[in-house]
Amino acid sequence: MKTKHIIWIVIGVIALILISSFVGGYNRLISYSEDLNNKLSEIDNQLQRRNDLIPNLVETVKGYASHEQEVIGSVTDARAKLAGASSPEEVIEGDAELSSALSRLLVVVENYPELKADANFRQLTDNLEGTENRIAVARRDYNQSATRYNTTIRRFPTNIMANLFGFEKIEYFKAQEGAEQVPEVNFGD
Repeated sequence: MKTKHIIWIVIGVIALILISSFVGGYNRLISYSEDLNNKLSEIDNQLQRRNDLIPNLVETVKGYASHEQEVIGSVTDARAKLAGASSPEEVIEGDAELSSALSRLLVVVENYPELKADANFRQLTDNLEGTENRIAVARRDYNQSATRYNTTIRRFPTNIMANLFGFEKIEYFKAQEGAEQVPEVNFGD
């Protein structure tokens, strides 16, 4: 009789451990997923801050460099593309395109010393630089969170639960191909 009770107690303890492990693993995946959403939201906040600064920057540059319409237009188009992004992949692509267009715009500015001396322009570029730094930090935080999440959903036995409940690998924010190259700007010499 006692042996039967001990067997049931052992089975119950093992079942309790398995259930606790399952629930704990699932809750950890939910926490990591929410953390990722939070980090992505912070990137969106910083991208919106940059988007809000760009029209003022473009208008200031237009006043000095009205014949640089192609570069100014590329910034405006890239900003609109980023604003219309609906998925993380579209945000990543739009962000890369806007960063590239802004780089080309700032290269154009080098030809206009009076623009670089303008107090409004300096303040806008300082704000833009600070925002770019915040975006870089938000991307880094997101990628760290994505690493933790992706590693967790691939480890055994959590990978079984992740597959069962549809937790999928998250893409990282990466520099766009060719981002390490300096943009080429032609001034029509």
